[in-house]
Amino acid sequence: MPALFHTGQTGVGAGMRGGYGLRLKYSNPMYIDDVAADFPDLKIIMAHPSFPWQEEALAVATHKPNVYIDLSGWSPKYFPPILVKYANSLLRERMLFGSDWPAILPDRWLTDFEKLDIKPEVRPLILKENARRLLGI
Repeated sequence: MPALFHTGQTGVGAGMRGGYGLRLKYSNPMYIDDVAADFPDLKIIMAHPSFPWQEEALAVATHKPNVYIDLSGWSPKYFPPILVKYANSLLRERMLFGSDWPAILPDRWLTDFEKLDIKPEVRPLILKENARRLLGI
């Protein structure tokens, strides 16, 4: 079974006094690097583009072959160019679809994803094939 960890900023507690007590520092994807090194056979999913630590997430995923990035939680129209570049190249087999329903409805996410500059041969990997391989189905 893969392990999924939230990474990046969260909408939970945003704008609330004290951020509702949530500490964003613990969602820095660089902490996943230790887990991936200590458990190299564990499949790890970093949930969400890791704003504001996108480059750290990409570094961990390119360095550790057991780490995947789930693209839920943000509309694809907000994906930074570097994330799109890695999705089209080095990490095309370790990027996963996710809508973050009910916060972002799947239809909205998919509509925004269609407008993204993702190579045609990479789209089915992200939308289905990478998850099938990861889950062994």
